[in-house]
Amino acid sequence: MSRDLIPLTTADVSAFARQLSRQLDARGPAPSHLEMLNMLARSAGFRNHQHLRAAHAAEGRLKAAPEPSADFRQVERALACFDGAGQLIRWPARRQLQILCLWALWSRLPREALDEGAINRLLDGWHSFGDRALLRRDMIGLGLMQRAAGGRDYQRIEQRPSVEARALIRQVTARLT
Repeated sequence: MSRDLIPLTTADVSAFARQLSRQLDARGPAPSHLEMLNMLARSAGFRNHQHLRAAHAAEGRLKAAPEPSADFRQVERALACFDGAGQLIRWPARRQLQILCLWALWSRLPREALDEGAINRLLDGWHSFGDRALLRRDMIGLGLMQRAAGGRDYQRIEQRPSVEARALIRQVTARLT
């Protein structure tokens, strides 16, 4: 039989613990207020009440920190290197635009390791200027992809793209659908 998940939220875990402790105390010896706070925190997956407080404070700080704004002019210039179907049609001259274009290709790479032939077929389908070796070398050089010692297997390296790269990835992905 499946179990229904029912979320429980409270504005003040301390008052919640105090009230629960009082109710338990009426039935017999109850845990102290601090013991109750720690039990509730552990029930929610935290080590103790201090861990819960620290996690909540960090979440508040992160929500308050605004994400930096993207340089949309750069994104627009990089997007001009892609056609309406999301294929890279030209290699930009400026290095910053090259890097953004490589991020867009990186986002389409599968997460599992691929042999050189599979990588070549993917890259050939994603660009039209016929230089898959340039794309492979640059992605490895930038740390977006790694190659096994023998040179046969390639693996995408997971990392967070820059703000501009995320904006470009969204635009190119929209063209794919």
